[in-house]
Amino acid sequence: MLTNAHPTLTCTKCATEDAGKVMMEGEFNSMTELYKTVPSLVPKPHTWGKFKRTDPDTYFFLCDFIDMNNRLPDPARLCSRIADLHRTSVSPTGKFGFHMPTCHGRFPQRLDWDSSWASFFRKMLEDALRLDLENNGPWPEFEEVSERTLNEVIPRLLGVLQEDGRDIKPCLIHGDLWEGNIGTSYENNEIYIFDAGAYYAHNEMEIGMWRCVRHKIHAKMFTRQYLREYPISEPTEEWDDRNRLYCVKMNVIHSAHHRGDIVRQTAYEDMCHLVAKYAPKDDGNVAQATAGANE
Repeated sequence: MLTNAHPTLTCTKCATEDAGKVMMEGEFNSMTELYKTVPSLVPKPHTWGKFKRTDPDTYFFLCDFIDMNNRLPDPARLCSRIADLHRTSVSPTGKFGFHMPTCHGRFPQRLDWDSSWASFFRKMLEDALRLDLENNGPWPEFEEVSERTLNEVIPRLLGVLQEDGRDIKPCLIHGDLWEGNIGTSYENNEIYIFDAGAYYAHNEMEIGMWRCVRHKIHAKMFTRQYLREYPISEPTEEWDDRNRLYCVKMNVIHSAHHRGDIVRQTAYEDMCHLVAKYAPKDDGNVAQATAGANE
C-alpha cells in the first residue's frame, strides 16, 4: 500500500458470510473510534470491504501492520495508556452504547444507546445469556439465577451508580482486552491494542475481563495498577461485586463460544454469589454452588 508515495505494510483480517461482514465492519468502526481518541494506542485502520470473489462471500478489514511481541507489558505502562483512553474519550451522544453492533468474538453485541448504564448492561448480558443457552442447552438452575441477576441484582448493584447525585461517564472501552489483544512494538517499544469490540461503557467494564482466571492478565498487579490510574466509582465498597458481575458477562460469552467449557459453571457460581448478597429470596435460599465462586 502506498501512502504519500511511501510504502506502508498493512495487515488484512478476513471472515466469511454474513457473520463475517458484521465482524469486519464492527472491528473497523471499533478501531477507528479508538484511533480517533488515542491514535498512538492502536494500529491505524484503513478500510473494510468485500472481496469480489464469492463462494463464500468474504469480507476484510485492513490496518497498519506493526511487528509486535505478545508478552504482557509492564502494568504501569499498560494501565496508564488504558486509563488515558477512558479519561479522554467522549461519547458522541453522551450515552452508553455504540453507533453500530461490534462483536465479542464471533457474536454481535447489543449496543443500542442508553442513558442508563444498568439498563444498557442488562440488555447486553441478557443477549449473551441467550447465546449461551442456544449453544449449550438448558440448565434450569442457571436460567433461574440468570433471571434474578438480570431483574434484581443489576438494578440494585449498577443502578446506584447513577442515583443520589452519583453519576458515571460513558468511556470508550476496547471491549475484549486480554493479553492476546495486546502487543508491544519491536521497533519503538510502544504498546498497542487490537481486535477490538468497542463501545462506550462504565470504565470498570474494561477490567471485568481481567478477573477471568484463564487469562495471564488476571494477575492482580494489573487491576491494582489500573485502579491507581482511574478512581473507583462510588460506592467504592461495592467495586469487587461490580467487577464480579462484569466478569460474568465475559465468561458467559466465552461459554457461548466454547460448548461445555468450565466457565459456564464459574459464571453460575458468581451469579449465585451476587444473588445471595443483593437479591436473596424471602426464605433466605439461593441456588446452590456459591462456595466455589470466582474470587
